Amino acid sequence: MSPEVLSTPVVETAKAPDRAHSRARAARRRRIVVAVSRVLLLAAVLGLWEVLSRAKIIDPFNFSMPSKIWDQIWTWITHGTALGSLGEQIWYTLYEALLGWVIGVVGGVVFGIAFGRITLLADVLGPYIKVLNSIPRIVLAPIFVIWFGLGPASKVASAVVLVFFPVFFNAFQGAREVDRNLVANARILGASDRRVTLQVVIPSATSWIFTSLHVSFGFALIGAIVGEYIGATKGIGLLVAQSQGTFNSAGVYAAMVILAVVALLAEGLLTFAERRIFRWKPSGSDS
Repeated sequence: MSPEVLSTPVVETAKAPDRAHSRARAARRRRIVVAVSRVLLLAAVLGLWEVLSRAKIIDPFNFSMPSKIWDQIWTWITHGTALGSLGEQIWYTLYEALLGWVIGVVGGVVFGIAFGRITLLADVLGPYIKVLNSIPRIVLAPIFVIWFGLGPASKVASAVVLVFFPVFFNAFQGAREVDRNLVANARILGASDRRVTLQVVIPSATSWIFTSLHVSFGFALIGAIVGEYIGATKGIGLLVAQSQGTFNSAGVYAAMVILAVVALLAEGLLTFAERRIFRWKPSGSDS
């Protein structure tokens, strides 16, 4: 065998780590560029907003300005709000949203998988689910306040109805999209309906379910905030209502900023959990 033939695999093997290193370096550069671009875009928008407000090109009374919004947030942090400490208001809203989110997710997954697995159940109750889904669920918030009062129960109920349906439909579709060959093979191996559901259907639908979780937590926050806005004893939604009642536009925007930060932190936690669970999936961000 000639020396040239023996040397070829060594060259190819040496090039493989170089290519992997180059791809990793390009991915890091891209992440840095994206992060810097996001920061610059946010700075440009806030700077333009501040300049236009100070120049009275836009009405500072109605639109406020970033500096006043930050002053309002800092005042709430250092001196508290009229309802108590800012941390207490955030936790109250977060508690309502989290509890409603958990209940809505569990209910949506259970009913979605059940409807996806039991055709008769889907045929009988499917039209009722569609009718309930067609109702604008935000308008249910005043009804829940009448039913459950000004406490957290009415806000949890609002969050549940907003979370349930997107999770339900994703879980239902995930159960219907399971590879029939996997189900058939499991049955050939003697798996019962319960084992097929737990070991084949639910793992296959997990990706669908996680997709809905990202959106549904935002819906849970919306449900809690709307319920607090209509009637509550504390919470970020009540801060928004009070700020609006006193024509404090900076307070309204400050509450919105706080909610955005909470939502982004929750999204980051969900993304981290999804990446840990689905480590086998290729990342599209680095391509």
